[in-house]
Amino acid sequence: MIKKLLLILTLGSSLLFAQSGLEIMQKVLDRDDGDNIITNMQMQLIDKNNHKRIRDMKTFSKDKGEDELKLIFFLSPSDVKNTAFLTYDYSDDAKDDDQWLYLPALNKTKRIPSSDKDSSFMGSDFTYNDMTEPVLSDYTFKVLKESIVKRKTGNEKVWLVEVTPKNDDVIDETGYIRSIAYVRQDNYMVTRAKYYLKKASRVKYMDVRKVEKIDGIDVATITTMTTKKGKRTLHKTILIQSDVKMNQDLKEELFTVRTLEKGI
Repeated sequence: MIKKLLLILTLGSSLLFAQSGLEIMQKVLDRDDGDNIITNMQMQLIDKNNHKRIRDMKTFSKDKGEDELKLIFFLSPSDVKNTAFLTYDYSDDAKDDDQWLYLPALNKTKRIPSSDKDSSFMGSDFTYNDMTEPVLSDYTFKVLKESIVKRKTGNEKVWLVEVTPKNDDVIDETGYIRSIAYVRQDNYMVTRAKYYLKKASRVKYMDVRKVEKIDGIDVATITTMTTKKGKRTLHKTILIQSDVKMNQDLKEELFTVRTLEKGI
């Protein structure tokens, strides 16, 4: 009787999670997110006392085969104006992503080493590592359960996928000892995520607050990342995308260190 019950429970679990965690996360990466994109972006930085700083940016992205090129220019305020950031996000798991940060005050371009990719990106709750796609072979994945994320625009049916680094090197590079991704079942977009940091028992919460369909593509136009220690909020970042233009005629020559330093 017990054996039959265990068999029924096992079969039921297999039917419920017809896809493995790896299969789900692969579809997250394979999701069409557009190409040749120009976007206005605003970064709102909110400290523990609710003081807000606003930074305005212009972003460019282009697919190069299976790789993705990204370029960000800071437009304001004056203390970050003309700062620029360039990323080559490689699909080849054997290649480390390349990232450069141009600092106009020093008239210097800094290459971001792997050892610094868990650092804050421009004072935000996002890291340099967050600016690139994960290498799936560096992790194990487990579907925990199905759930519902309630939104004003309607409920989102999701899978909760636990993401665990395979070794300490991955933890050191990302800064995360594990994470839980809330993956929408209708479009394979990560709508929420919970990141457990190796540093000081902190946790970060990512939430996609608004999604707009632009040229047939689901685009996260408002995203928050909040860093907490226990119930206490330490810092929060809000990213707002606007005037999103896809299928622009962007040349690969735009995505160079030279462009980073001279501007556009």
